[in-house]
Amino acid sequence: MRRKFSVNLIVNTLGELSITRDGQTLALPSSKRTRALLAYLVMTARTHRRERLCEVFWKLPDDPRGALRWSLSKIRGLVNQADQERLAADRERVSLVSDDIAVDVRIMASQLDEGQLSTHELESMRLKLQEPLLDGLDLADQELYQQWLSNERLAVKKLRLRVLSLLAQHPQYNQHEQLHWARAWESMDSYNTKAARHLLTLLETLGLEPEWQSMRTQLAQRFQNAGVEWVDPAVIRAAQEAAKQDIPKRRKEFASRQTIQFCTAPDGVRLAHLSTGSGPTVVQAGHWITSLTQDWDAPTYSSLYRDLEQNHRLVRYDQRGCGLSDRDIGRFTHDDWVSDLETVVDANQLDRFALFGISQGASVAIEYAARHPERVSHLVLLGGFPVGWRNRSLESARETKAMIDMSMVGWDKDDPIVIRLLAVLLMPNTNISELNWFANYLRDITTQDMARRILYLVGETDVTEHLAKVQAPTLVAHSLGDRAIPVSSSRAIATAVAKAEFLGLESQNHIMFGREPAAQVFTETMLDFLSR
Repeated sequence: MRRKFSVNLIVNTLGELSITRDGQTLALPSSKRTRALLAYLVMTARTHRRERLCEVFWKLPDDPRGALRWSLSKIRGLVNQADQERLAADRERVSLVSDDIAVDVRIMASQLDEGQLSTHELESMRLKLQEPLLDGLDLADQELYQQWLSNERLAVKKLRLRVLSLLAQHPQYNQHEQLHWARAWESMDSYNTKAARHLLTLLETLGLEPEWQSMRTQLAQRFQNAGVEWVDPAVIRAAQEAAKQDIPKRRKEFASRQTIQFCTAPDGVRLAHLSTGSGPTVVQAGHWITSLTQDWDAPTYSSLYRDLEQNHRLVRYDQRGCGLSDRDIGRFTHDDWVSDLETVVDANQLDRFALFGISQGASVAIEYAARHPERVSHLVLLGGFPVGWRNRSLESARETKAMIDMSMVGWDKDDPIVIRLLAVLLMPNTNISELNWFANYLRDITTQDMARRILYLVGETDVTEHLAKVQAPTLVAHSLGDRAIPVSSSRAIATAVAKAEFLGLESQNHIMFGREPAAQVFTETMLDFLSR
């Protein structure tokens, strides 16, 4: 659901500066410097010292403070109303209260952060972002102002690149349509290895051999000359294929170093858990998309687990109703999920450890960390949310329920096409092979009825009251293009938890694949975070 802005003033900074109030375009001051000052106050949205504003806008030998007073008087007449004083100025400081002022680039950035934009919305945004920022408001004689304006224009260019990257990977487009935008993305961001890889993958998939070979050569030379690390996607794929051939050997090695054990929750449900690796302990809170017997070579988080096991003891378990844990169970609640985590921790005789939660498991980890601050040394959350889908907007709740109900249709059929709809929502940047794997994986780890019960219960989640009680240093990570859970959910967590830091990941997938650069960024960041 698109965010609604309650505003009185709309400031358009793309193209020539313009301001509208209640649909009427306001006449701006004729002074170019005054218009530039207005744009600066609106876009910076903070308090400024008068001396600093004079330095930025009036590098003149005469009376800069007098010039500033004159310009502020013109701006005051524009932004202030009889019942509302937006421009606040005293002898020392100037600020423009912008809570009810909508700025075009700010709205676009917020919408991109929230994700779930249609192709029509993205194409419309791309056209607007082609307009020069504050066209005609350069002040060649004001170095400080020009530096600020250049930085803002660079930020707008980054927004354009984000839009192109989303268009190039949008699931509503077929691969030929994606190719058009992939070419534009790579052309505009010529040293972005992700753009280059995506373009090469599309060219190869579509059988455009001459262009594919030519582009491979160009990119390899370009990145080598620039000193940018580059691995051709064809080379990566060959290595992945070779790794698949070695699966029987890896399976045997993995089985030899793991022992699945069972513990019993207070209500009698048996929980399967295992411990691998050695070093400081990391416990992963359970969630429904896990399987102790299959996750070791899954294309999603297996690489993360292997990296963690190099220097950590990793404790994982199958959530009740899933994997090797009891499936034939009665009614359960979110408290039962937290209690299950407590049971696994006690069974492994752990005193203090790092706690890791993905998606639904993040809310379980948050509540555990709030209940047991003395036990949690670090908290890592990926793709989490403080409130479930039923506690969001009515429109969002209806859409999510419809998707869940639809994905349950044909769960046990040999060709679970409808389950793939859920997969596309959770991981839009994927291929048919990965979608088929995910559909089969879901059917293996739980039943249709249990999946529905779990997802409905996820909708009731609300750990908001526990966020302020979390004392552990916390890493909050989220895919910026996540369509299943908006990135604003993790931003809310990072805002409410005292010692939290936020990591935005350049991915559209709620469930990331190990092949994604964003997955490697997360792994490296998590390992660094745990070492502090």
